[in-house]
Amino acid sequence: MIEAPPEERVRDRVLFAADVVKTYGAGDGAVAALRGVSAEFARGQFTAIMGPSGSGKSTFLHCLAGLDVVTSGTIVIGDVDITGLSRTRLTELRRDRLGFVFQSFNLLPMLTAEENIRLTGRLAGRDAAETWFDTIVDALGLRKRLGHRPAEMSGGQQQRVAVARALLTRPEVLFADEPTGNLDSRSGAEVLGFLRAAVDSYRQTVVMVTHDPVAAAHADRVLFLADGTIVDELAAPTIDAVHARMREMEG
Repeated sequence: MIEAPPEERVRDRVLFAADVVKTYGAGDGAVAALRGVSAEFARGQFTAIMGPSGSGKSTFLHCLAGLDVVTSGTIVIGDVDITGLSRTRLTELRRDRLGFVFQSFNLLPMLTAEENIRLTGRLAGRDAAETWFDTIVDALGLRKRLGHRPAEMSGGQQQRVAVARALLTRPEVLFADEPTGNLDSRSGAEVLGFLRAAVDSYRQTVVMVTHDPVAAAHADRVLFLADGTIVDELAAPTIDAVHARMREMEG
C-alpha cells in the first residue's frame, strides 16, 4: 500500500493530540492519568480505544472531546486548538462541531424520540435538512418510534435515538464512550453496525472507548492504552486479535 504524502494526511486529519498529559491532584498525591499521549484521527475513520481498567482510555476520550482539560499538551479539532479555549468557547464547539454517545443514553424523559433527536441542532440555532433527518431515522429503524418517550422504548431503541441525535448535525467527530455497555448483544450489534455504516457511507469520524473486543472489531483500528500511554495499535482488528492483545496486557 502506498502511503499518502504528509501534506495529504494533514488535510485529511480531523483531530490530533500531541504530548497530552493529564494529572489529577498535586504534590505527593498527584496521579498521572495520561503521560504524553499523541495520536491522529482521520476523516472517515473509526477508531476504538481499549485498555485495562485505569489505563486512561476514558480520560483520553474526555480530553479529546473537550470534556476534561489537559494538564499540558495540544489537542486540535479541525483547525482549532481546543486546549486554549475558554469554557464558553469549549461549550459552543462541543455543541456545534461534535457528537456524543454515552453508555447512559442521556435522553430527556419528557421529550419524544423526535424531539430528543432534534434537540442539539435546535440548541445550536440550526435545524438539519429534512432529507438528512429522514435518512438517519430510517437507517436506525426509528420511524415508528418518533412519537414515543424514552420510558416507552427499549434500551437499544433509546441508544439508537442517542446516535441519531449525535449524527443529526453532521459532527466533525462523534465520540462514543462504551456505547453498548447497557445493551444486550443484539441491540449492541445494531448500534455498532450503524456507526460502521456512518463511517463507510457518510465519512463520519468515530472515536469509541470500549472494553468489548466484539465492539472493537467494528473499527478500522484499535489504540491500546496502558498506564496512561499508547502501547500498541492494531489495524483491521478481528475479535480474536483484540482478545489476544488484551490478554497479553492484562496477564
